[in-house]
Amino acid sequence: MEKFDPFVEEWVLFSTNPRYNLVEKCLKLAQILEYPELDIESNIQKINEIAKSLKIRLSEVKNPTYLISMLNEHLFDTLEFHGDTDDYYNPKNNFLNEVLTKKSGIPITLSILYVEVAKKIGLDLRICGFPSHVVVKHGEDIILDPFGGGRLLSIEDLEDILFRNFGEEVEFSPEFLDELPEEKILVRIIRNLKNSYAQSYAYDKALRCANMILAVEPDSPDEVRDKGIILERLQKYDQAMIHLNRYLEIAPESADVDFILELIRTTREKTSR
Repeated sequence: MEKFDPFVEEWVLFSTNPRYNLVEKCLKLAQILEYPELDIESNIQKINEIAKSLKIRLSEVKNPTYLISMLNEHLFDTLEFHGDTDDYYNPKNNFLNEVLTKKSGIPITLSILYVEVAKKIGLDLRICGFPSHVVVKHGEDIILDPFGGGRLLSIEDLEDILFRNFGEEVEFSPEFLDELPEEKILVRIIRNLKNSYAQSYAYDKALRCANMILAVEPDSPDEVRDKGIILERLQKYDQAMIHLNRYLEIAPESADVDFILELIRTTREKTSR
């Protein structure tokens, strides 16, 4: 029987409550996972101050091209926010409070900040779930990259991002620029954290992240598999077997079936010792 985790319960109640917006949920995530003393309100105030200092600089003109240009200049030139290319996979890049403090982050967290400040100056931007590199769009034609200083992206630029991350066999698809719903944005951040924690052998934290995702996506094959792998690393072999076998039930045609079968075999051996 798995132990009840009150942190997961707290996260589910908060993240599914429509009273809270995306920024509040991102800060709550940081509070639950890493920063128990985090003052959510003071971090929201930091974002409000960024928007307020930008508003002072705006003319009466309100066309989107002008607003995007001023937003980019303010965030990336004046305040010097930037993509963290030196330590990209640092878990801290997934926490909005850290991004506000160190003025650097990864595509998803910089996009959240970018869209939130834009909203406060009357600019309607949407976060897109582009594979491996979250971007932002205005309407259907203007695609922006907050990680790259808010630069305008062409289809060729997007194809380059795909090729760099997945190889040239992956073709660009217009659906890659679909708006990412709030709950999917949060899952994507938690998945980043799970991977970062697992890579640094912080398996307890990785397990908590897997449980947070499974609480809202209980049938996600990748999360069922990853939870089984993490439990095996934590030497919780009986629980690991349950999840690894369930993965084979729900994703029998997966490319990693041989790896999982071998992991089940070695795990079974460990349980019989």
